[in-house]
Amino acid sequence: MLKRFLSYYKPHKKIFALDMLASFTMSVIAIFYPMITRTMLNELIPNQRYKEIVIYGVGLLVIYLLRMGLSYFVQYQGHMMGVKMQEKMRSDLFAHLEKLPFSFFDNNETGKIMTRMTSDLFDVVELAHHGPENVLITSVSIIISFAYLMSINVPLSLILLVCVPILIVISSILRKKMRDAFKRRRESNAVINAALESSISGIRVTKAFTNADKEIEKFSVGNVEFVENSRAAYKAMGQFHSQTTFVTDIFNVVLLIAGGFLLFSGKTDGFNFGDYSAFIVSINLFINPVNTLIRFMESFQNGVTGFERFIEILDTPVEADNPDAVDIPSVDGVIELKNVTYGYGDGDNVLKNVSLKINKGETFALVGPSGGGKTTICHLIPHFYDVREGEILVDGVNINGITRHSLRKNIGIVQQDVYLFNSSFKDNILYGRLDATDEEVIEAAKRANIHEYIMSLPNGYDTVIGERGVKLSGGQKQRLSIARVFLKNPPILILDEATSALDNATEIMIQQALDELCKGRTTLVVAHRLSTIKNADRIAVVSGGEICEEGSHNELIKKDGIYAMLHRQQFREE
Repeated sequence: MLKRFLSYYKPHKKIFALDMLASFTMSVIAIFYPMITRTMLNELIPNQRYKEIVIYGVGLLVIYLLRMGLSYFVQYQGHMMGVKMQEKMRSDLFAHLEKLPFSFFDNNETGKIMTRMTSDLFDVVELAHHGPENVLITSVSIIISFAYLMSINVPLSLILLVCVPILIVISSILRKKMRDAFKRRRESNAVINAALESSISGIRVTKAFTNADKEIEKFSVGNVEFVENSRAAYKAMGQFHSQTTFVTDIFNVVLLIAGGFLLFSGKTDGFNFGDYSAFIVSINLFINPVNTLIRFMESFQNGVTGFERFIEILDTPVEADNPDAVDIPSVDGVIELKNVTYGYGDGDNVLKNVSLKINKGETFALVGPSGGGKTTICHLIPHFYDVREGEILVDGVNINGITRHSLRKNIGIVQQDVYLFNSSFKDNILYGRLDATDEEVIEAAKRANIHEYIMSLPNGYDTVIGERGVKLSGGQKQRLSIARVFLKNPPILILDEATSALDNATEIMIQQALDELCKGRTTLVVAHRLSTIKNADRIAVVSGGEICEEGSHNELIKKDGIYAMLHRQQFREE
């Protein structure tokens, strides 16, 4: 893991080196003040060397001006290095997310994924920037300050040195407890983000059903969990800081008393009041970096935990094509399922030994009870999931031998739940084919029967539709998604209950656009309303994960089986 972490420093080696050099120089500069103080007290002031006092003072001021410049560089350039590393990590994570299979998103909430992308990476970058800097500054400061203290008085320096192992023992005992507590706190923060994302996305449903209290109750569960985990984390952190601070305070008192005795006893030759003052002033030059190094464990634990969660996603296997998979520029559109069995995750089989064949240019409909496996078939053909048994062929080629990218390029999908981006009409239609011209976009909109509505708006195709198309009606959303597929112009079309959520009048209008879309394409239609698929070339009834019946509308009516029963039920309802 360390090697992967260090790899993000490579593009910034120059800035990193300068940052470390500046940090090193700042740690060296810190020792000048007690050195000059000691010289003034022991030599310059007693001998009334006023000119040298001014020179030393001006020199110290110049050194502090240099430290100010170095501090600016470290704070500005160092943080910018961290930001760029964060940008790279976030880009890597987002690119990896785009390659992950559907199954990953089935099992991971959006809000939790967002936490990995935001707060987790922020802690990682804080470690990336401040970690090496803190380690270098504190290490150099500890070595230089201790060497200087030894030059003043060895016995007092050795007493001070005893403080270090005590602090290390305390930090070692409390470190694991603090790390585990902060990990739980981070996980509960992800729960809050997930609940927040879910509630905001469903705010209209919440208001429609007046269930705000229920959402507040659900959110409170994660919020209370976050408070309790934070309590444990900050309790551990409080114990850590208070105990380490108490140890250093004790040694400050011990050294103050011991130094006083040495000074007035006269047993240490050459140890005078100036040395005593310089030693007392310099104690914190040694203690503070020791404390900083120990307290750095807090941000270290946060950063390590965040990086572990970051790596956890990066190590999730992506959708991988078979080594012998090839690109297909185009397809005729013959689809065949041979003895296909499939179940989601470790669950039971949703499809059981399903076989069917859709010929080129044919419209093939799937009907049947909800949960029978119709949508699953629609997900398997574009290779969103791998089948457990059997095979799926396109133009006689197993889809495992076709790259997913080229396969999906040849398939257009219109679903019941239309997803639109918070962008303009033009951008949403262009999603079908990003290199399309404005004329092609307009033509696609016309064929989807939405051009006139778009042109009635003040900003036309540049009108922003709102998050998930919130400013549009259900029919307008569906027509926009159809325009997107028109622009893509695929040889295979999958319509997954594309009109089931619409009223009759809107459905008729959408159906006209869909009929136009289906012309000359191999089309798989999943339908709830049987009236929309009675003209299909063939219809299959899917129930319990199996194909129960297959034939044309008239043939299935004559069989007087499940399809005929469903038809009679809908006819009575209508």
